[in-house]
Amino acid sequence: MIDFKYQKQRSGASELYHKIRSVRSPVLNNDQVHFTAEGFNHIIYKSDRTERNRNVQMMRFKLLSRAAELIGISTTYQEYDEAIKTVRKKKRKKIVNEPATVKYWGLVAIIKTIRVKVIIRQIGNGQKHFWSLIPAWKKCHYKESSFISNAFGDLEND
Repeated sequence: MIDFKYQKQRSGASELYHKIRSVRSPVLNNDQVHFTAEGFNHIIYKSDRTERNRNVQMMRFKLLSRAAELIGISTTYQEYDEAIKTVRKKKRKKIVNEPATVKYWGLVAIIKTIRVKVIIRQIGNGQKHFWSLIPAWKKCHYKESSFISNAFGDLEND
């Protein structure tokens, strides 16, 4: 039952993702943020190519349309990081590992009662692209149990 539900959500999310193609971002000087296959794969797999928990993937699939909306309306970014990292590049029809400057922007907002964080990445002087979508949750611990809590509720008291 879960596999059927997962496959249905994954194919629907893939269809939506590929329809988006790119979104103009006011916070990044109206540059286009491209929705590439690499970003979709990052929703499914961790950086070490191990698959993420399927429940986490399904939550991210549900929030994809909000990610595009956030990129299109956000006028400020809350996080920025820049580092020199080894990245895989195509060079003369071969894939090589080379150092490059990698920039990340983190946009956070509450869209339709859910707090969402979107990561945009740029490698060198290349195009900016959607990298990740994180439901901004917090972990609550009670004795030996831990719970994931979304940012719902009374914001005045939170």
